[in-house]
Amino acid sequence: MTRDVLIVGGGVAGLSAGVFTARAGLDTLIVDPSAGRTGADAADGSILERNASLENYPGIPAGTDARLYLDMLREQAEAAGCEFRSGRVVDVRPREDDFGIELADGDERAAVRVIAASWSDVSYLDPLDVELIDRGSKTYVGVDEHGRTRVPGLYAAGRIAGRPHQAIVAAGHGSAVALTAIEESDANFYHDWVAPEGYFTGRGREVPPGCEEIDDAERRAREADARDRLAERSAEPLDETPTMHPSVDADE
Repeated sequence: MTRDVLIVGGGVAGLSAGVFTARAGLDTLIVDPSAGRTGADAADGSILERNASLENYPGIPAGTDARLYLDMLREQAEAAGCEFRSGRVVDVRPREDDFGIELADGDERAAVRVIAASWSDVSYLDPLDVELIDRGSKTYVGVDEHGRTRVPGLYAAGRIAGRPHQAIVAAGHGSAVALTAIEESDANFYHDWVAPEGYFTGRGREVPPGCEEIDDAERRAREADARDRLAERSAEPLDETPTMHPSVDADE
């Protein structure tokens, strides 16, 4: 089975990219070592698992539990249509019409487009003619302003693309790179707008792809559902505590 998009990495950049590609109707698979796991079990996943609190995300004035934010972003990506595979990508190779992707357990996948959103190992891209930028102990993938590498169909988003190590930046860059991939696919996509009834049709226009119009009753129902779900998720603190940096000796 060849996917439209395979995303390597289930952190903020990868999940944000997946929300957009899946909503655009592209068959999207996210591969991440911590897929389906939280807390200490997800220590090899997103750096947010190590954060005590996420304090600088716009729109959340008092900050929030970083793991709760990450869990809700995963839930959003799944609701958008993303599928998840727990595992580590070790090899990505170009083929005639797609990419062959190998996981550490020997499983092989295929995708027309690949978005690299992992950190910090880039060795799985060795078979590809990508630009690698060495900055001391870290290596980044060279991309253009839209997240394209010099390999057609291969993109990079977030920290691996040299973007600042901030959740809001990773979310924005992952989304922007996803839009680049969408524009270069066959997806008929405009914006992920939900507009009030008549916004387009009241002006004699068809509702664009990726948009919908809803009446006032549906709007209020969706607002109520959003409030209820947020209240439920934030009513009690998560059991998970931040995972420590691997360099810290747990016995000290």
